[in-house]
Amino acid sequence: MTDQTETPMSPDEKFGRELVARTTFEKEAVWLPSLAVHHMNAGKTFIEDKTFTECLIEGPAVMAVMNGTTFDGCNMGVAGNPRTLLLQPLGDMIAGVVGMSNCRFVRCRFVQVGFTGWPELLKQIEENLLSAQAARA
Repeated sequence: MTDQTETPMSPDEKFGRELVARTTFEKEAVWLPSLAVHHMNAGKTFIEDKTFTECLIEGPAVMAVMNGTTFDGCNMGVAGNPRTLLLQPLGDMIAGVVGMSNCRFVRCRFVQVGFTGWPELLKQIEENLLSAQAARA
């Protein structure tokens, strides 16, 4: 008979589980690719039910903005033409993106992040980006 021993969790595994379990992020840098990978490793298809307040959201990444995700007072990114931050899907499904569902972004700044989603959402983001650009001019 052999003893059953539990394999200790590596620091990266522990960090990943803690990151996935968190529901709030405040005044910190969040590397979106890492957040997405830890969620995938936890068996989650997308990131959901999180609030980011005054965070720096870093790519490179394309965010699929899904149901219930909102942006309040955010700087969505810098581009000569703000439309270059928006990618329209060509089909019903989108692969290779970071899905965000029921997430809230409050006064966050996005760097090297593009956005995709339903046409109505893209139009709304485009209008917000163009308004912000006009206000800076």
